[in-house]
Amino acid sequence: MKKGRLTFDNESCKGCELCVTFCPVDILSLDKERINSHGYNLISVSDMDKCIACAQCAIVCPDSVIKVEVLEA
Repeated sequence: MKKGRLTFDNESCKGCELCVTFCPVDILSLDKERINSHGYNLISVSDMDKCIACAQCAIVCPDSVIKVEVLEA
């Protein structure tokens, strides 16, 4: 199974939560504590080891905030 590493352009994130909705392994959530300089809550990853590099989060992100790196398993 593929593994992935996610990186976020936090300053471009608008906290729309589309990535959270479409993540098939349910590892993304809206962080109520962290905000960017524009006042938007940021996305947190609960367990990066569970990422399967499907890139659904990056595909649905309207602002191209998320990069998915496929790691060798």
